[in-house]
Amino acid sequence: MEANSVQHNGISKKKTSEPLVEHLLVMDDDIRFLIKKALDEDKGGGDVTTIATVSPGKQGSAKVVCKQTGVLCGSQIFIEVFKLVDERVKVNCWAKEGQTLAAGRTVFTLDGPMGSLLTGERVALNYLCYLSGIATTTSEHVKAVRHTKARITDTRKTTPLLRRLEKYAVRVGGGVNHRLGLYDMVLIKDNHIDSCGSITKAVIAARKRWGNSFAIEVETRNLGEVREAIQANVERIMLDNMDLDTMAEAVRLIDGRVETEASGGVSLNTVSFIAETGVDYISIGGLTHSTKWLDFSMILDKERTKSKNIRVEDIPENGGQ
Repeated sequence: MEANSVQHNGISKKKTSEPLVEHLLVMDDDIRFLIKKALDEDKGGGDVTTIATVSPGKQGSAKVVCKQTGVLCGSQIFIEVFKLVDERVKVNCWAKEGQTLAAGRTVFTLDGPMGSLLTGERVALNYLCYLSGIATTTSEHVKAVRHTKARITDTRKTTPLLRRLEKYAVRVGGGVNHRLGLYDMVLIKDNHIDSCGSITKAVIAARKRWGNSFAIEVETRNLGEVREAIQANVERIMLDNMDLDTMAEAVRLIDGRVETEASGGVSLNTVSFIAETGVDYISIGGLTHSTKWLDFSMILDKERTKSKNIRVEDIPENGGQ
């Protein structure tokens, strides 16, 4: 259980005034399963190109270079890919997770069977490029609001089965996580409200069912709903798709009694203006559903590879003199 939660009848409730979810990535069987499935998807019945062109005994050396400025994320995943491909592959990482990399920076060096380097290359780079892209995009938004108290958070708009990794990348980029799924927080959205008949009725129903086991957040669409949510005494009020003036007025009405979260229509161009309304959190689905990858390439070290594969019989007599 995370340090910022309390336990009640086996159900976790997050404390307010702290990130809803914040923990480190732990390399466990669930993540290894994802990596294995990714390798199976790519390799299938065998890497036919490598099998045909690389002799089984050939050794290789390579380096991975970052081709753009950005935040490193996914180094553990990168290393784990090659462990699962071939434990004989040695991977050295020359940068820290979360570090901002300059273009041209060597991040990894690899040594081991050439065929294994080539077979693991694409899956390892895919994870690295993707997660570093999310971390970089998050970092850009975090920097844009650093003159305010607002914190950047993610949403559930994630790739199926990759949510845990994507939310990890958000944290590496300096953001915080919203709820992990449908199970760890009550978030009463517009369809819940419309189904129940009102915010008040929805909140009463949630408390009747769960008591104080979960923090409750309510989505609001106008100032009338904001006033109703305040009276319902929830832990957080979401200000959904409001213009800046309405959002600022909502923050004034709430007056610090509960946490506030801005959502909808957020971009790197608008996030600082939204933060300046005084909201506590800004949730951005685009951190995970439409971020650009950070470009990395694996480059063969020809000289080191050649030196690894010189056989005694290949060395001329008298040292070639």
